[in-house]
Amino acid sequence: MTQYIHNTWYPLTWARNLEQSISRHRVIEEDIVAYRDTKGQVVALRDLCPHKMAPLSIGTLQGDAIQCGYHGLRFNCTGQCVHVPGQDRIPPSIRVHAYPTWENMGMVWIWMGDPALADETAIYDLPEYRKDNYSYIEGDSLRLEANYLNLADNLCDPSHVAFVHTTTLSNANHGIVPVHHEVEGSKVTTWRWILDSPIIPIFRGLKNYQGNVDRWHYYHYYAPCIAIIDFGSAPTGQGAPEGDRSNCIQMWACHFITPVDKDTCIQHWLLVKNIPSDPDIDATLLAGLRTAFNEDKLVLEAIQKNENKYPDFRRTRLSIDASTLKMRRIVDKIIEAEIALAEPETTELLARGIAQ
Repeated sequence: MTQYIHNTWYPLTWARNLEQSISRHRVIEEDIVAYRDTKGQVVALRDLCPHKMAPLSIGTLQGDAIQCGYHGLRFNCTGQCVHVPGQDRIPPSIRVHAYPTWENMGMVWIWMGDPALADETAIYDLPEYRKDNYSYIEGDSLRLEANYLNLADNLCDPSHVAFVHTTTLSNANHGIVPVHHEVEGSKVTTWRWILDSPIIPIFRGLKNYQGNVDRWHYYHYYAPCIAIIDFGSAPTGQGAPEGDRSNCIQMWACHFITPVDKDTCIQHWLLVKNIPSDPDIDATLLAGLRTAFNEDKLVLEAIQKNENKYPDFRRTRLSIDASTLKMRRIVDKIIEAEIALAEPETTELLARGIAQ
């Protein structure tokens, strides 16, 4: 059985996708029905009517309430039942679990754990997303038939770029550049610099550079499901490795991962850049990144198939795996801490014959 972190914010869907109509989602193996109320606020409820266990997503909206499509029970935005056909008294115990939600960086975030612990200030925010001298491209929701931690591995790993993304994000002869990493709390940063190198294909034409560039990749992973890749280039010899990025191309590829189940995840991504918005440039970058992320998808889905086929296979470990191994340990420790915190309550419920 796959275990997940619950007391955290997960990406649910792009804000652009939610309207005053019912949509169905799945996050850490929990089914969710979501919609906007008449004031435009996001409502997210467990997709389960407590009467006959019919999915609420097959129902209809009646104003701000969702009506079960089986027997017509209605639930308000907090999950409380407000109408039972043919019954005047509505027991207060008839309710559906409601999930806290918040919108930031074009994404609807959902809190899957204890609602009392939900703190919207803990949601990741990139300051450059809102700065006037930066622009952004809102990308896609790429579904991968792969475990979310395999995608997280990929997003903690600059070394694969030289082999998987030779037509978009790298050049084929730079796989031997050393990779470094550091851990700070629940964050892992992995990076490398490639000096005096040809500019990568996706950056061509964005600046009038002559000659080679110094380029960097900083992969910032925040447990369990956020990866922000700071990557860019500056003319060789102008001091970028020492901190002078005054004449550079700099981009942040923001990856917000939704674990669906043990074999499936959704990669929501957007690009923040110090290049002004331009329809032609943005279309070219969007196409290039789609190509790159589909290259990752091809590899990761093939890995998942082999993991399922050979569950007892012992993998070879390399020095480049250091940051991904530490990333997984961080996730495991957070899960273990949540389980330990919940154990006294579970023990009490079992003693009272309530827990299942």
